[in-house]
Amino acid sequence: MDIQEMIGHVDHTLLKAFATKEQIFALCEEAIRLQTASVCIPPDYVKDVAEKYGDRLKICTVIGFPLGYSTSVTKIFETENAILNGADEIDTVINVGRLKAGDLASVREELAALRKSTRGKILKVIIETCYLTKEEIIRACELVTESGADYIKTSTGFGTEGATVENVKLMKEHIGKNVKIKAAGGIRTKEQLAEFLALGCDRVGASATAEFVK
Repeated sequence: MDIQEMIGHVDHTLLKAFATKEQIFALCEEAIRLQTASVCIPPDYVKDVAEKYGDRLKICTVIGFPLGYSTSVTKIFETENAILNGADEIDTVINVGRLKAGDLASVREELAALRKSTRGKILKVIIETCYLTKEEIIRACELVTESGADYIKTSTGFGTEGATVENVKLMKEHIGKNVKIKAAGGIRTKEQLAEFLALGCDRVGASATAEFVK
């Protein structure tokens, strides 16, 4: 896989709390030039980006981010509002606390509702692996598979650890055949990008995309 093909699997990302509209627009210009899979941006900028760049790139945004403990009603509203504003892809954070507590029914119900709200769009579920045991990661894989989500994603990038080879391998063993993997968090070099793609990840979230081609 050459570098341009690898870049085509990257969600070019800027999710800092202090990101300005001008910085988001610069990210979009870079994504168009580099031909990334999408831009991943805060929900508040989705409408601005859709109006200016919507015909030239895919827009991904985040829901319940980065902690995942918003109510299900709030996550569903955020999701539907983001899609109304022009989002093509939704990265939502699983309710980590309920997963760890074993309240699988609540997690299952929330994911089913989010899948219903995102029909026709891509849904990625962030499980924030840094807070989970191996057994909990396996359980998350089962729940995400059952929900019909398109992707399971390792991390928000705001936790104590990002994507790891070990966790991606574990996820690959336990997701369903129709679920793809997105690795995110701490992927800053071309070598890391190549490694995660070689492991079978279909998407990689990264903010240092321009550095990959240097």
